[in-house]
Amino acid sequence: MYTENQYIEFKSSFNDELIETLSAFANTKGGKVLLGVSNNGLPVKSFTVGTESIQQWINDVKNKTQPSVIPDAEVIEYKGSRIVEFSVQEYPVKPVACRGRYFKRVRNSNHQMSLSEVTDLHLRSINSSWDSYPDLAHSIDDISLEKVQRAIEVMKENHFSIMEAPLPFLVKYDLIRDNKLTNAAYLLFKKKDSLITTIELGHFQDEITIKDTARTKADVLTQIEQVLEFVRKHINKKVIITGNAHHTQKWQYPMEAIREIVINMIIHRDYRSASDSVVKVFSNKIEFYNPGRLPENISIEDLLSNNYKSTPRNKMIADFCKDMRLIEKYGSGIRRIMDYFRDEDLPIPDFRNVSDGFMVTVRAENTTPPITPPITPPITELERKILDILRLEPRITNKGMAVALGIGIYTVKEYIEKLKNKDLLRRVGNNRSGHWDVMKRV
Repeated sequence: MYTENQYIEFKSSFNDELIETLSAFANTKGGKVLLGVSNNGLPVKSFTVGTESIQQWINDVKNKTQPSVIPDAEVIEYKGSRIVEFSVQEYPVKPVACRGRYFKRVRNSNHQMSLSEVTDLHLRSINSSWDSYPDLAHSIDDISLEKVQRAIEVMKENHFSIMEAPLPFLVKYDLIRDNKLTNAAYLLFKKKDSLITTIELGHFQDEITIKDTARTKADVLTQIEQVLEFVRKHINKKVIITGNAHHTQKWQYPMEAIREIVINMIIHRDYRSASDSVVKVFSNKIEFYNPGRLPENISIEDLLSNNYKSTPRNKMIADFCKDMRLIEKYGSGIRRIMDYFRDEDLPIPDFRNVSDGFMVTVRAENTTPPITPPITPPITELERKILDILRLEPRITNKGMAVALGIGIYTVKEYIEKLKNKDLLRRVGNNRSGHWDVMKRV
């Protein structure tokens, strides 16, 4: 009838661990605790419910959580025995603490949250972000009004009607509040270089041999062009002879996609982290690493299928850059990046969480052509999406694929078989521990 998962947990007796689980449910998507059930899912024969037991348990949950959680509780029949079902909804203002500690639900277990996770969860629950808070280490004198004016001119070119001088403009955008600089204002317009925005840039001959290095500590708007200039300096460009008076030039990678990656890297970076952003340019690939992992509620599959709600880590910076036309709209960048690479017949970029951050790896086309060029059979858009996901998540289950694409599991199995029959996909290993291997680039 029930199994333990992200939303259900069994407890044989009432204790503080049960309260921790309820607080973890309140911090995620809600859930139920079945009291009087052992870990193997069977009712505990010795379990009984006294006349005042449920009210005492509810009071105990209320007193040991902050803000107080009051669960719903009722006696239900479970496999021929009477048990108690506690249920809680996702709490509107998070996080909820249990005895001074904060927990989140991950699959079928509770995990204590780090300080940064606690902070991010609270800011998201009140629709705010770190960059909107006052910068206590800097003042208005630490920003460049000339840089502000240049941003105003750019926005005017984008048909914004702006009559204010730089300082009133910043107040209008809430970048200055109560005469105090916000973190966003400092990052966007700081006068001097500082460590908080350091991006390390490297051109590598191989994984350990560095041919050229650079470093930028500038404001985030300046960094966009600095990083792009370094990348352009170290990637290939070929001349295409068209027969016209002027030949065309083509970069090794679609520069629209590279620009999108760089802008996302800078806008969505976790500037509270002690780690630096890192860009490594190789002869056949570029790695973009950024402090700050994907939010817990967004998976790689969600990114690839565009099945997620964008929640910018730095909302004020993202909003300002949107008005500057640096980004089009929240949440569409990944799909555009993939489309740019697909249009150039290049491998789809690799997106993954690495350590405390997020990495995007782009690859150039294979310069060694096969002896016999493979004939790629025609495929449908759904088949292409399945191959895109399997390139990045070769161990994904059919159920995970179905969730990512919003289709039934039997439809996934049907299309997997079609791709196997087209020699585009093969299974390596068994169903439990094996993985998928995409045979040809489409």
